[in-house]
Amino acid sequence: MAASENPKKVLVLHGPNLNLLGLREPEHYGKDTLHGINERLTQQAKQAELELDTFQSNSEAELITKVQSLANSDIGFIILNPAAFTHTSVALRDALAAVKIPFIEVHLSNIYARESFRHHSYFSDIAVGIISGLGAESYALALTYATHQLRD
Repeated sequence: MAASENPKKVLVLHGPNLNLLGLREPEHYGKDTLHGINERLTQQAKQAELELDTFQSNSEAELITKVQSLANSDIGFIILNPAAFTHTSVALRDALAAVKIPFIEVHLSNIYARESFRHHSYFSDIAVGIISGLGAESYALALTYATHQLRD
């Protein structure tokens, strides 16, 4: 069976400022670093016999280009933390809608317990689901779900 017929790859897509995890507002985002989160996810994926790729950018254009590059790839699932682009990026939303790869929207903090401008997401209605407010564990839970989906 060709890879595109049975994809076993997951992309974790991190938006702006997540490269500052561990330093930036630990009361909201925790003390985990992005590197640490990615390392744990890589180990979790390996145990599940999945390939995992990660990508972080502070540039909306780079994130859109990355998503568009997936159109004919063997990525079967995306875990997306759009960060601040959650509330602003129709263009990133359109790219995700175009490639039609299922994704979970992830947030380290509970966006609904914060400032009112953070309550709106341009992604939630096209996401398979949303995990918000559980810190770095949000990513692990999303990967667990993706694992089950890719096995079914």
